[in-house]
Amino acid sequence: MHTIAIIQARMGSSRLPGKVLLDIAGKPMVQHVIERTRLAHSLSMDGTGSTSGSVIVATTSDPADDPMAKFCEEQGVPCSRGSVHDVLDRYYQAAKAQQASIVVRITADCPLIDPELIDQTVRLVSEKHSPHTDFACNRLPPPFQRSFPIGLDVEVCTFAALERAWHESSETFHREHVMPYIYQDVHLEEPPAGQKTTRGSSPRGFKIAVLNHVPNYGTLRWTVDTAEDLAFIREIFSRLKDRTQFTWYDVLRVVENEPQLAEINASIRHKTMTEIDRRAKH
Repeated sequence: MHTIAIIQARMGSSRLPGKVLLDIAGKPMVQHVIERTRLAHSLSMDGTGSTSGSVIVATTSDPADDPMAKFCEEQGVPCSRGSVHDVLDRYYQAAKAQQASIVVRITADCPLIDPELIDQTVRLVSEKHSPHTDFACNRLPPPFQRSFPIGLDVEVCTFAALERAWHESSETFHREHVMPYIYQDVHLEEPPAGQKTTRGSSPRGFKIAVLNHVPNYGTLRWTVDTAEDLAFIREIFSRLKDRTQFTWYDVLRVVENEPQLAEINASIRHKTMTEIDRRAKH
């Protein structure tokens, strides 16, 4: 199984333009995301023990994203460029070029992304002795309840599922948010007692698995979409002793020890699955 992680990144954020290259603790935000993702053991090695070649940035062909592509070139990070708003096509073309078997979706606004959560989610798709799974994640959009903080989101699918979505999906929000075609309207069964994984099938026949956490921390917001989010994340990094080798539980301890930090971005509304960039209509 050739497992790759694709990090979607573009300069044109509607709420915080250029956020992917804004500084957090001395590094551009996307660099934190790349370095954290590379720590995941489940990504394919390149023969040297490094996962660097299996972490790819997918940006757009818009000249506004030239700085993103230049950053990747300078850092030696594989970079694929494609459609601005058809992010599903961006993912499909990048995964196809890499001959990927399993695709991990990460967004560049999640500098606290946890490599162990990536590994746990990948295992739901890749393990031979588990039930066949086309798509796995650690959160689904409403009406389902998330149990991990916003900003730790991991989505994993087989290339076959991604290719089918690419061929068949026509809704704008399917194309912009990459994988809703696979999991939309999924029916999840109650997990067996003591199990953290919920499984089910979507109306389109995809087998879905959701990794859950007990207790539920789904109300915590650790992503960067606004200036308030950025201020919060900067405060978090300033309190981490090791700014690379940390877990999301280390972040949780910071927040629990200083609950006032969560007030910095508590008023920010998270976008929904069906919301699309208004610029995609023009």
